[in-house]
Amino acid sequence: MENLLEIKNLHASIGDKEILKGIDLVIKPGEVHAIMGRNGSGKSTLSAVLAGNENYKVTEGSITYLGQDLLKMKPEERSWAGVFLGFQYPVEIPGVTNINFMRTAVNEHRKQKNLPPLSAAEYLKLMREKMAYVEMDPSFSSRGVNVGFSGGEKKRNEIFQMAMLSPRLAILDETDSGLDVDALRIVANGVNRLKTPENAFVVITHYQRLLDYIVPDVVHVLYKGRIVKTAGKELAAEVEAHGYEEFE
Repeated sequence: MENLLEIKNLHASIGDKEILKGIDLVIKPGEVHAIMGRNGSGKSTLSAVLAGNENYKVTEGSITYLGQDLLKMKPEERSWAGVFLGFQYPVEIPGVTNINFMRTAVNEHRKQKNLPPLSAAEYLKLMREKMAYVEMDPSFSSRGVNVGFSGGEKKRNEIFQMAMLSPRLAILDETDSGLDVDALRIVANGVNRLKTPENAFVVITHYQRLLDYIVPDVVHVLYKGRIVKTAGKELAAEVEAHGYEEFE
């Protein structure tokens, strides 16, 4: 089976500060990987580098996605190729409604695959179906993107956007941040409904509680820019019980 993502000896900096100091990671289709670590360990930097954030400079190493050099691809090319980043702090886009934002995004993805744009009826049907994944009221479609949304609503909207785009690789950067138990369950159920044997998820989190809902195949502990331990889902419970002190 071809690896979906392969990271080798990845080093990355922002300004003069090196944050990632030699990341090695292999993700296969159908897998869920959890990356855990303290603030400042490099978790969000890794997600930003995968998405193509130009504020971060890769100084060494490689990232191969479905046989392609991911680092040579622009952010929009990564999206078209099936890479999705769910932000820790989703941005608001005043003046642009959810329905128009997502229709433009979906049809641009279809254009890159030489598919015709969805008709209005086809798009509305798809949108309603995917909104149901995250128990989102249809009235949200006419609201500005994330404008006036609560924290939980913003995270639901992220998972709805992911459902609409059907990525091969979804990176969820602390999707559980600020969520109450009900919102966490809804978001996690949406993710679980989107899992297939062909796609994969990278779930970045501080805490085990999200991993009670989205069960990982592999858990990695990131500490000071390196993956210092990799194991099965039991590692998340170990971290929850004992913290990160043992990795210092």
